[in-house]
Amino acid sequence: MAFWRSKKTSETDEPNEASANAPSVSGSADEQQGSGLLSKIAGGLQKTRRVLGTDIRDLFKSEGRLVDDDFLGELFARLIRTDMGTGPANKIREEVAKQYRGRVVHLEEVIQTITQEIRSQLSQDHGELAKNDSPPTVVLVVGVNGSGKTTSIGKLSHYLHANGHSLVLGAGDTFRAAAVEQLTIWAGRIGCEIVTGKSGADPASVAYQTVDKAIEVGADYAIIDTAGRLQTQSNLMQELQKIRKVIDKRLPGAPHEVLLVLDATAGQNAISQAKGFSEAAGCTGIVLAKLDGSAKGGVVLPIREQFQLPVKFVGLGEGMEDMAAFDPDSFADALLKG
Repeated sequence: MAFWRSKKTSETDEPNEASANAPSVSGSADEQQGSGLLSKIAGGLQKTRRVLGTDIRDLFKSEGRLVDDDFLGELFARLIRTDMGTGPANKIREEVAKQYRGRVVHLEEVIQTITQEIRSQLSQDHGELAKNDSPPTVVLVVGVNGSGKTTSIGKLSHYLHANGHSLVLGAGDTFRAAAVEQLTIWAGRIGCEIVTGKSGADPASVAYQTVDKAIEVGADYAIIDTAGRLQTQSNLMQELQKIRKVIDKRLPGAPHEVLLVLDATAGQNAISQAKGFSEAAGCTGIVLAKLDGSAKGGVVLPIREQFQLPVKFVGLGEGMEDMAAFDPDSFADALLKG
């Protein structure tokens, strides 16, 4: 087991293979606020908005459109294309029908109604990251390989560091050397502690040592990576439960947050991921990664509908600063209006 305080990487340091996947730190906490946040979310939803906005606009002529069964059916079909699922899409269709059936309406009216309905569906309590009364707050991060899990940890770590918090990272994905290397480089860029183990070491042991180190140094947060898991493999789900028990043994009540990272580009497949992990890992929130690369940003709606898990953060770009705390109102506005 190894743990150390990583020295911040300078601009003149020699790059290595993993650094290509570890963007340099830039930006500030202020960029996550106000118009900056809306702009960032709008940028991340550009592909989804292009599909949805274009499709809905195509339903209208300059003189407006009669809201009848044909219109409502066409609207429903276009909503489905963003992977928002039949349940949320049907609620939107019903709301439009309730307000406008039998009337000739214009694009702006329908867009406003859809936006308000999406806001309502995305409304959530406890959207903030959990915070333990007595530090550290332990955050366990889970998700299948390729979901953007390790990258999201780097972005979340930068987000917290930029907001004045100290943290310790735990490289618990011990079976994938690239994940350990990537997380170590990012810890160096941020300038925070990291705990690693030998290749193939017991992930629960790394988790225990990470929490122990966070307590020792008085860190605000301990953020622990885990190996990517296929939701159909029960033995791996049991390992997640073991990690939780070991963490709780070192710090009763921990982990305080279990974040499930979902790949927005996976669309409806992200739902099956959430089903597999939510019970085994005791997930408390969602990080929707790769939102900028997807035309399926509507997937957040069925995730909220089926699991009632709050979306805590969204990944909005390639840079380490490209993560934002999820804001339902800004998301709904950006989904259609930009």
